[in-house]
Amino acid sequence: MGNTSSVAGRECFMAAVGGNPNMATFRGDLLYQFWALPSYNQAIPVHPEVITYPNNTTQVAEIVRCAVVANYRVQAYSGGHSYGNYGLGGADGHVVVDLKNFQQFSMDPDTYIATIGAVGVGGHFTIGGLGLMSRQWGTALDHVLEAEVVLANSSIVTASDTQNQDVFWAIKGAAASFGIVTQFKVRTQEVPKGAVQYTYTFSQGDVFDKVKLFKAWQSIVAKPNITRNYSTELTIFQDGIVITGSFFGTREEFHEFEQDNNLPIQNQGNIAYITNWLALVAHAAENYLVSIGGALLTSFYSKSVSFTVNELFTEHALVALFTYINSAPKDSQNWWVIFDLEGGATNDVPMNATAYAHRDAVMWMQSYAVVGFEPSTFVARKFLDSLHQVVIENRPPGPLRSYPGYVDPYLENGQMAYWGSNLERLESIKTLIDPKDVFHNPQSVAVNPIINSHN
Repeated sequence: MGNTSSVAGRECFMAAVGGNPNMATFRGDLLYQFWALPSYNQAIPVHPEVITYPNNTTQVAEIVRCAVVANYRVQAYSGGHSYGNYGLGGADGHVVVDLKNFQQFSMDPDTYIATIGAVGVGGHFTIGGLGLMSRQWGTALDHVLEAEVVLANSSIVTASDTQNQDVFWAIKGAAASFGIVTQFKVRTQEVPKGAVQYTYTFSQGDVFDKVKLFKAWQSIVAKPNITRNYSTELTIFQDGIVITGSFFGTREEFHEFEQDNNLPIQNQGNIAYITNWLALVAHAAENYLVSIGGALLTSFYSKSVSFTVNELFTEHALVALFTYINSAPKDSQNWWVIFDLEGGATNDVPMNATAYAHRDAVMWMQSYAVVGFEPSTFVARKFLDSLHQVVIENRPPGPLRSYPGYVDPYLENGQMAYWGSNLERLESIKTLIDPKDVFHNPQSVAVNPIINSHN
């Protein structure tokens, strides 16, 4: 790839950021290690060749132009939440555009449309964006009305349903392969008046106790018309099972829901009624941080797989799942498997309306294991790989589907797993707007060589 050791290469990048020595660093410089951000997942270290800190979109475009001239590939970094580290340069020797200075925010008081800089939300808004309110409001990317995007030819375009529609379609699910989004305009929602947030903890039992509990929980989430006010996760840990979630309504409505659906709580619950939105989000975040068991800025491996209504667990499949979990070597006490109810408004959108393809998913399985050094890393990875294989082998045959935000760098044919039936159109758009594959990571959308040969 490129060479920034040349005077011309360095001068180009420095000129792109206005000559400010605090806005660019190069691999090999004395301050490079000090400036380089720590890898989100330290099991997969990435060493960019150039790290830049632009202040505006024009500077981003100039950085991309310099990268193309010097034959570098480019990736944006807008918060670092990338399990495979692709947000920190994609691979060794790439150029990183760190968007930490893009923190602008404003709200139109008449339309309630918000204009938001890309830091911290860039990946969430362009991968899918599942969260606390997805069943009621849909994904985060479904709220994006317009985006400012820097393309591979260093042009700055506005993408929306009426301008640069192909770019807009592609960045709503696969943006890292197509450009750098520096700003979003998004529709917002009215703040909920209150919610019940709950946590039920179940101590360790045998395989059949766990199967019984999971079946009871799944019987609720499998109901086709279950209220969208209800969200829930079931998490399997080393020492038991925890069921958490939110019900958007009053205490009385929640207790009625419990009774109607025979929730398997066994008086082991911790229930809080919260009326302040910020407290609601903070409480959910606290539960999430507890559930991930300290995986932030450490070494870990993760996988994901979606479930449609026809792929939910049979009793036989659950026995196979918990039998494997109980008996398999793990070489790590810090592992967990999350089953997350989806559906609702997320599934109202057609499969091909955006690049995000998982519109038929009603549940996601996400598994994690904190790892150390080999051979324990190998054993932990084998545990999760085999765990997912047990799941796949015990449900109807079909394509493997993975959430593009839970990057699995060892996944075979990851592009098809992430984007499914939308991959062919993504490859066509990629070939037209980024034929040299400037915006690249190890599992990004590829240029279609057949289409490219005719251009």
